[in-house]
Amino acid sequence: MFEGKRVGVVVPAYDEEVLIGATIGGIPPLVDRIIVVNDASTDGTSERAGEVGDPRVEVLSHERRGGVGAAILTGYRKALAEGLDVVVVMNGDNQMDADDLPTLVEPVARGELDYAKTNRLFTGQAWQLIPKTRFFGNAVLSMLTKIASGYWHVADSQSGYTVISREMLERLDLDHVYTSYGFPNDMLVHLNVWNARVRDFPSRPIYGVGERSNMRYRHVVPRIAWLLVRGFFWRLWEKYVKRDFHPLVFFYVMGFIATIAGVGLGFVVVGFRIAGDSIPVATVVLVALLVISGLQFILFAMWFDMESNKDLR
Repeated sequence: MFEGKRVGVVVPAYDEEVLIGATIGGIPPLVDRIIVVNDASTDGTSERAGEVGDPRVEVLSHERRGGVGAAILTGYRKALAEGLDVVVVMNGDNQMDADDLPTLVEPVARGELDYAKTNRLFTGQAWQLIPKTRFFGNAVLSMLTKIASGYWHVADSQSGYTVISREMLERLDLDHVYTSYGFPNDMLVHLNVWNARVRDFPSRPIYGVGERSNMRYRHVVPRIAWLLVRGFFWRLWEKYVKRDFHPLVFFYVMGFIATIAGVGLGFVVVGFRIAGDSIPVATVVLVALLVISGLQFILFAMWFDMESNKDLR
């Protein structure tokens, strides 16, 4: 119990027999339930979790691997069924500092936030501790997630250490949240449609504890980037067209049309130039005008989006 609210922790785990015990053992007493979701592991993850001997632990197992997001969603549904008020997500690889848990839970339990998450980039330690490919991949995805989700004040989009309120969890359409590595990014997009209050909290990066990562950023980044492009347009439609029409939609549409037209015409001009044909000055001016005005429209739309979401923190 915390502030009169029942707290549960969802622990998604895949092949974590070495670290799952330490992960569970570090969870503080304020937590009422620990829901370990074994995502069809090929090792003894499920057995190790059960051997911890903590009466708060319940192990759920997938018959087929669904991805980290699918494991979290299974835990969310179980938490809702049990009537938990505050639901934490901590991965089973012991990379999330349990000392941060009370800090994350407190504002959600008190109703000050709907969703709290850690940010490992707040401190200078991130550059030294996080592998460089992960750091740069995270930076790219964080910027794209800001644009797609509308949470411009949130960074470290790949952080999976989160806390959500029961009320917000009940509103979300869990059947349509992405179930693989892009889960935390897509989750932010869905939260923004419901105007959820989201805030980052500093957290110390933990690496070198024996964890093994199957993530390959050269494959994951393009996939999540495409997910965010689709999520961006879905959010605009759901939030700014269907629910409450906002003029920023006009700015985005005009910006995209002008920019695409300008770039397309520019390629045509370059093609004629290569072929040795003369290009009218007016055509060159038109290309520049389309591209510049298009980018200005897009920047104005982003500014409107920032203003619309500035109070969601």
